[in-house]
Amino acid sequence: MSAHHGSNDIQHLYEGDQSKLYSGVLAHHHDINSSESKSQVKKIWKVFWLLLVITVVEVMMGMFFSHSIPKGVINFLFLALTILKAGYIVSIFMHLGDEVKGFISTVLIPLVLFVWFIIAFLADGFFWLRMNNSTPTRAQIEAPAKHAK
Repeated sequence: MSAHHGSNDIQHLYEGDQSKLYSGVLAHHHDINSSESKSQVKKIWKVFWLLLVITVVEVMMGMFFSHSIPKGVINFLFLALTILKAGYIVSIFMHLGDEVKGFISTVLIPLVLFVWFIIAFLADGFFWLRMNNSTPTRAQIEAPAKHAK
């Protein structure tokens, strides 16, 4: 342990043996039956049930309704539910919901731009593929000219 750390400084727990971090030395709740612990458990169960319901809706939509609903609508619904789940997971488990709005913006703006980047390149690739398949090639243009002679 370094000499520059005081006895009440927890920095020494991060140096060397990190098992102290997980052994209860830094536990927030000493009593598992406390109101803080019970509220945390309640929050975890709420997250579990919400994510389970969204997942079950997605599975049921895919199994039973994917043939009766137009493909564009079903794709939009799947995308919306997936983004909802991902956002909720990031907000709760990655604690982004507790952060300052400026920090959230620094995470979300590049993410939105990256998604736009992917969509733009897919659209551009689809355009070039369609254009290459629909325009006649040089061999197709020259072949009828040789047969006409």
